[in-house]
Amino acid sequence: MLTSADIKAAARQAGFDLVGIAPAVTPTGFHAFLQWLRDGYAGGMEYLSRREEAYAHPGAIMDGVRSLVLLGINYRSAEPTAPAETGGRVSRYAWSGTDYHDLLRGRLKQLAVDVEQAAPGTRTRGVVDTAPLLERDFARLAGLGWFGKNTMLLNKQRGSWFFLAALLTDVDLEPDPTHFAAHCGTCTRCLDACPTDAFVEPYVLDARRCISYLTIEHKGPIPRELREGVGQWLFGCDVCQEVCPWNRKAPPTSDPLFYPRPDLEPLDAAGLLQLSPEAFRARFRHTPLSRPKRAGLLRNAAIVLGNSGSQSAVPILATALADDEPQVRGASAWALGRLGGAEAREALIARRVVESDPEVGDEIALSLEKL
Repeated sequence: MLTSADIKAAARQAGFDLVGIAPAVTPTGFHAFLQWLRDGYAGGMEYLSRREEAYAHPGAIMDGVRSLVLLGINYRSAEPTAPAETGGRVSRYAWSGTDYHDLLRGRLKQLAVDVEQAAPGTRTRGVVDTAPLLERDFARLAGLGWFGKNTMLLNKQRGSWFFLAALLTDVDLEPDPTHFAAHCGTCTRCLDACPTDAFVEPYVLDARRCISYLTIEHKGPIPRELREGVGQWLFGCDVCQEVCPWNRKAPPTSDPLFYPRPDLEPLDAAGLLQLSPEAFRARFRHTPLSRPKRAGLLRNAAIVLGNSGSQSAVPILATALADDEPQVRGASAWALGRLGGAEAREALIARRVVESDPEVGDEIALSLEKL
């Protein structure tokens, strides 16, 4: 008979750092999740609303599921390097270039094989991000941690620098005690440090203002009032995790798959803005940075350059005013207006004559007003 101890031993053998077991029930945060959707805080992530009822029970993912094995992998590696004048930052989870979805799926498959060999006839299904499962809720139910005020799952030993995955099974396993206690106390460092004021209140994130959402998931122009807050973030954001006291205690991983790639940490925003579609695909295909596509990542690069204060970025931004993608042109126009100077003004005037996209035209007009 397959036991919880067997599963946990197999999970650690497969390369997981955290493992806990939860029953297949309606997650305690389901109704709060529905309210979060109703409040519009999901922004353009419409796929969440389209299948909202599926989040009510893991049976929507796998018929006959009885238990969930919640799993975590530590990805904390090095400390970030301060970017150069026209450099930008990449969130730590992505700076190795490894797509964690692929990594976790591989280890989940190995765990599933081990389980099914130990108990023939057992059914399993691995989940990493994409299925309608409230992983954090089940991880808390499985005793892996508590919700921080920044909405991240916090573990006393690992902080929040870990990926979550789940293995669903039709076996009744002994669950772990739920982590009911929270250990944030009166601390509000994560809330106070957010550059775009994305937290409506403790434990509630408005994704529409979150830098991670804006630089990865958001399609089209980033709202003007939030661009300055993006700062140097080209892809994702780690601010609310970096200031968390629990992350000071988090041990580094020994897995080289999570160590930063020299060309991604830091990442040259000026160089990004000069990438052709072919060069972009060659450089970022099969990495997390392909997620916002070329238009989104170059849009971010233009904003980072606008926030840099560096006049050396003006010629690059002026060239980007002719990019095929309207959102790249619009962000470049905004950045030129922010940097200012005669060269920026001349580039904007020249582009205004030939610009056909009305939104980009508005960006050019607003920047020229500032100059």
